Amino acid sequence: MIGRIQGQLIESHDNHILVDVAGVAYELAISATAYERLPEINASIALYTHFVVREDAQLLFGFASRSERDIFRDLIKINGVGPKLGLALVSSISIEQLAQSVRDKDISLLTQVPGVGKKTAERLLVELKDRLLDVIIVPNVSVGSDPQASAEAQDALIALGYRPAEAQRSIASVALENATTEELLRAALRHLARQVEVTS
Repeated sequence: MIGRIQGQLIESHDNHILVDVAGVAYELAISATAYERLPEINASIALYTHFVVREDAQLLFGFASRSERDIFRDLIKINGVGPKLGLALVSSISIEQLAQSVRDKDISLLTQVPGVGKKTAERLLVELKDRLLDVIIVPNVSVGSDPQASAEAQDALIALGYRPAEAQRSIASVALENATTEELLRAALRHLARQVEVTS
């Protein structure tokens, strides 16, 4: 499976891009978040990916973060939700909004996504209930931090084994003006270490 791709962005159109990796151009359908963060053409780009093999096609999907890709993978495990609809969901609704809808049993936000009817929305609420237990609504307290650095630091924490919600809370709690990814990561790790000391 292709889990991550890094190369040179050579073309972008709507939510599709071409990434050159050592002379081979990979075509990806990407989430709205990933599209908003696209660099200039010919610049370096790295995305988390999910590879789908069908009888009639091989499809590669790109995401701005590991947590966004993981939610996509949870979504497409649900009966009636294919990759196209899964991508539409993660592009239209944030993880926090999705968790809020599941917690409140509110289908109104879900049914606003093209392709999601009432029955599909109700199925999503049921199927995602246990999968989104770790996701909580975190106040936007990291106003001073660079959004890309915050996202990269959060992904690094997840790669180290922390749960997505735990990583998000830690980054939000150590808001640093104009901090780099490394600075945010170090501050978040210190914050997590102090929490362990307090609870031990």
